Amino acid sequence: MSYKKVILSEFGGPDVLVVEKVTEVPEPGPGEVRVKVLACSAAYTDTLIRRGIYPDVKQKPPITLGYDMIGVVDKVGDQVGHLAKGDKVAELTILGSYSEYMVLAAEQLVQVPGNLDDLEALSLILSYVTAFQMLTRLAEVQAGDTVLIHGAGGAVGNALVQLGAAMNLKMYGTASISQHDDLRNLGCEPIDYKTDDFVLRMKSYEPKGVNAVFDAMGGGHFKRSLKVISNHGTLVAYGSYNAASSSGLIKDFLLVSLWGLLPWLPSTAFYSIGAWHNKHHDWFKEDLLTLFMWLSERKISPVVSQRMKLEEASRAHGLLDSGQAKGKIVLMVGL
Repeated sequence: MSYKKVILSEFGGPDVLVVEKVTEVPEPGPGEVRVKVLACSAAYTDTLIRRGIYPDVKQKPPITLGYDMIGVVDKVGDQVGHLAKGDKVAELTILGSYSEYMVLAAEQLVQVPGNLDDLEALSLILSYVTAFQMLTRLAEVQAGDTVLIHGAGGAVGNALVQLGAAMNLKMYGTASISQHDDLRNLGCEPIDYKTDDFVLRMKSYEPKGVNAVFDAMGGGHFKRSLKVISNHGTLVAYGSYNAASSSGLIKDFLLVSLWGLLPWLPSTAFYSIGAWHNKHHDWFKEDLLTLFMWLSERKISPVVSQRMKLEEASRAHGLLDSGQAKGKIVLMVGL
């Protein structure tokens, strides 16, 4: 039986993503299961891997992208006792989910409650786990704390705002003017990133500084974010949107790590969900299950802005590269 997957033929622009037909589905080995992928995300992190500038991925083309997925167990290998054919599962795959089938280690998979919407559940795996871990495990925010969220209209930014609302945080967020009403509805005071100087605005709003800033812009933007944090606050960097190369990303990581050693600066940390997933997979499972519970209780309401076919992965990356992606893009694989 043949199946389709998207191959990254070489590092480059969206056009290097090619749909390929594979003649035989993979077989699970001991401790593994074969998963029929239902849906996966087209995420900004995927574009960094596609360009060859994501330091957490060392593999070279040809490879298949796909940072997360939700799917159904299709075949169970030997020595697997806790999963059965037909079980719905989720995982942060990092690579490989732009495909109709995957073989994955059974112990890595998180079972998805049957009462959840597939695409809402998918939305939690990357964006919401990232936001939840930055809020709770790095910044350690408490109810009533004040935070600034950069890119509050993006996938992770929106997750931070929704979780912040559920956790009773006082929130400010930089975003385009078209997203301001949505942010206000969630209790987040918007700041126009194009026309407002967020440092001046935040100093007028919170002269003593905020408890935490979440910033994925990189470079000089991190330095400006430091100016609005209280002495005992935290800067959480989780990307480098402005970086043009892997060396730029690494430079930002090293800079933030250095700041974390300087006692006269606020606390600083650089978050990477891929690194945390590998080092603390028990945290990933625990946090994703917590978010599944919050979703079932409707404490959070993930929004999927665009649904596209797997064969449209190249077009999805074009939207992400140009900044035209409004919220989360989902690639529909087996739905």
